[in-house]
Amino acid sequence: MKDLFQPLTFSSGATVKNRFMLAPLTNTQSHPDGKLSDDEYRWLTMRAQGGFGLTMTCAAHIQAVGQGFPGQLGVFSDDHLQGLTKLATGIKREDSLAVVQLHHAGMRSPADLIGQAPVCPSDHEDTGAIGLSVEGVQQLIEDFISGAERAEKAGFDGVEIHGAHGYILAQFLSGTINQRQDQFGGCIENRMRPITEIIEGVRARCRPDFLLGLRLSPERFDVHLPDIIEVAKNVLAAGKIDFLDMSLWDSFKEPEDDAFKGRTLLSYFTELERGNIALGVAGKLRNPSEVNQAMAAEIDFVMLGRAAIIHHDFPRQMQHDSSFTPKRTPVSADHLRREGLGEAFVTYMSGWKGFVG
Repeated sequence: MKDLFQPLTFSSGATVKNRFMLAPLTNTQSHPDGKLSDDEYRWLTMRAQGGFGLTMTCAAHIQAVGQGFPGQLGVFSDDHLQGLTKLATGIKREDSLAVVQLHHAGMRSPADLIGQAPVCPSDHEDTGAIGLSVEGVQQLIEDFISGAERAEKAGFDGVEIHGAHGYILAQFLSGTINQRQDQFGGCIENRMRPITEIIEGVRARCRPDFLLGLRLSPERFDVHLPDIIEVAKNVLAAGKIDFLDMSLWDSFKEPEDDAFKGRTLLSYFTELERGNIALGVAGKLRNPSEVNQAMAAEIDFVMLGRAAIIHHDFPRQMQHDSSFTPKRTPVSADHLRREGLGEAFVTYMSGWKGFVG
């Protein structure tokens, strides 16, 4: 098993001081126009101070029409540069790599939030989403790449492409949502083409040592495990990303698909040839025992979400006491405030069943 407190050097050259990464977490704390707020700055820099080797923003939307939730951080305009620069500086000051997650919600963008019908790979009756033209897909790809360039200009160490959780790139990966008949639909190679072209564009237009990751989720939201395995296999074989972040909701579960049961969902990804690309996992890593169990499954890093909300210094506490006992939910609102959550984030977490009490 890899040492959690051993540095990891990515293929592009950047080195992270340990194997703890802050998962990208919705927190609803930014301003309505996508500019960074003081609350979001405090929340993220506290995690860097707490020992996370890599601190990732929430999903940051690359188009105004791609906003997925209120108070979402934006990376679609140069108007965001001042706040993004402040955030990158604050995270890196704490010896943590600073990474922006690039996101577009697609058909999951609420129409009343974005002021128009959402967009999707194809027309989608249930959500009222409108299918993108070929030019619209090409602009989507361009705006993901531009978001990466903007993050680089702001001083971030890298970006992660959000291809998971039923958002727009995962909508392209879905063989049921994506009904296109052009180069972006049909076979899985076509459905993953937006991801492939974003990766290639970021690599071509950002500096060589700019970190590039991809988040995938292999279940729910009308994606199918064999397709996501194929996507991961192709991306790993191409060797152009630094890390693959698998969001499983539960790092130890078996697949939901009966044809794949009998082993863990994670094992279908750890068995893939990955060369120098790092592999990480997110999902129910709540205490040191579960973190160690995940690392024993031959991954390279862990992504902490809820555990990082409850303890901003989870890595530091685990380094000092390998068997420390984190607080269990429900936790008080006052505890969350002490851990750096602003009022909007506390309110958001209060909507999670059993989290705040």
